[in-house]
Amino acid sequence: MLQRDVFKAIADPTRREIINLIAHNNMNLNALADNFDISRPAVSKHIKILTECGLLVIKQQGRERFCQADLRQLQEVTDWAEQYRQFWMQKLDALGDFLDKEK
Repeated sequence: MLQRDVFKAIADPTRREIINLIAHNNMNLNALADNFDISRPAVSKHIKILTECGLLVIKQQGRERFCQADLRQLQEVTDWAEQYRQFWMQKLDALGDFLDKEK
């Protein structure tokens, strides 16, 4: 299976909304699709991308398929953003030190 880039997956607002919906509650595919004003095939394409990047797992329960969030892949996004948070915290600390000296 192709491993997609988690950054590309979360770049799309529809996919972010899908993640948000299933992060709080597993949903069957039809119930999930009912939340969007796009075609079911379009929702299915978004679900496929989220599955391929590991943010979503589909589990069969009887005759229905349920989407379940697996947000561990978002750690990659957190790690990437953390370097910039640290950068800006250092810059703001330096600015604070400078302003304290200017008093």
